[in-house]
Amino acid sequence: MSMTQQAAPAVETPPASGPKQTDGRTAQRPLALKLLARPEVGVFLGAVAVYVFFLVAAPPVREASAMANILYQSSTIGLMALPVALLMIGGEFDLSAGVAVITSALTASMVSYQLSMNVWVGVISALVVSLAVGAFNGWMLVKTGLPSFLVTLGTFLILQGVNLAVTKLVTGNVATDNISDMDGFAQAKAIFASTFQVGGVTVKITVVYWLVFAALATWVLMRTKYGNWIFAVGGNQDSARAVGVPVTFTKISLFMLVGLGAWFVGMHNLFSFSTVQSGEGVGQELIYIAAAVIGGCLLTGGYGSAIGPVFGAFMFGMVNQGIVYAGWNPDWFKAFLGVMLLGATLINLWVRRTATRR
Repeated sequence: MSMTQQAAPAVETPPASGPKQTDGRTAQRPLALKLLARPEVGVFLGAVAVYVFFLVAAPPVREASAMANILYQSSTIGLMALPVALLMIGGEFDLSAGVAVITSALTASMVSYQLSMNVWVGVISALVVSLAVGAFNGWMLVKTGLPSFLVTLGTFLILQGVNLAVTKLVTGNVATDNISDMDGFAQAKAIFASTFQVGGVTVKITVVYWLVFAALATWVLMRTKYGNWIFAVGGNQDSARAVGVPVTFTKISLFMLVGLGAWFVGMHNLFSFSTVQSGEGVGQELIYIAAAVIGGCLLTGGYGSAIGPVFGAFMFGMVNQGIVYAGWNPDWFKAFLGVMLLGATLINLWVRRTATRR
């Protein structure tokens, strides 16, 4: 026998036939789980449930005019819930949003009336003030590193005091003077507080603005670089900064966006009623935040959508008006909202856990 032997050539075994093996990372997820992963799915189901409930409990809700009122109530909340939601996705929230709406309306009214100027001068002045308040909140947050809770709580208290004190000082009353007979009022009312007819039902223009702004915000979040920046700074701002995201610009601009929303809603309030009560707005910031949270936005940031707060605001409007149409004691409204908030939060938590479960 030879001391050496030649190795036999290796024989390749053909791959076994059958389904392709995949691990958990590459496995296709069912369509139902993909849908559940969307932040607005849970609140959509909740909104449908609340709507059906009041359809049964409050027969007047079935009328078109009642639905128009419900949509109007929802739009006044939703117009502010949208920028608040974007801010929350960016990892912050604003406690001054409610009183900032009144600050904007008071500024426009007093500049117009006390200085005897065209109301558009007041409108532009209010826009500058609102954007300045938002920029101040963002700048303080970025420069000091303080939590947005503390920064905006301070702004909330400042604006609340200034609203009341300045209004009393300038007008001698807690409310502004009526500006309905001033130059430019009719044009401004047509833009911010007009109505139109749909099938014989009167609909407020804010409903249209609400839906258009929601579509625009969705496009910004999902299709633009700025939307990526919002998610990035909300998820982890240090990592976002390390990859070149302009964190300072993004944070300040989000607060200014809340200021822009406060200006718009403030102008609607002013040109709807021609006068403004200086003590209003307190507590509304919690409604806006709650609508965003119910809509699937996390307080920790980095997660959410612009569509979810639309359904969240609709739930608030539905409950607000539904209680009235059902003939119930309106004192239960806040209690109902609290239950709804906790319930929606638990549903959203369950939905997210279900969607991420393998």
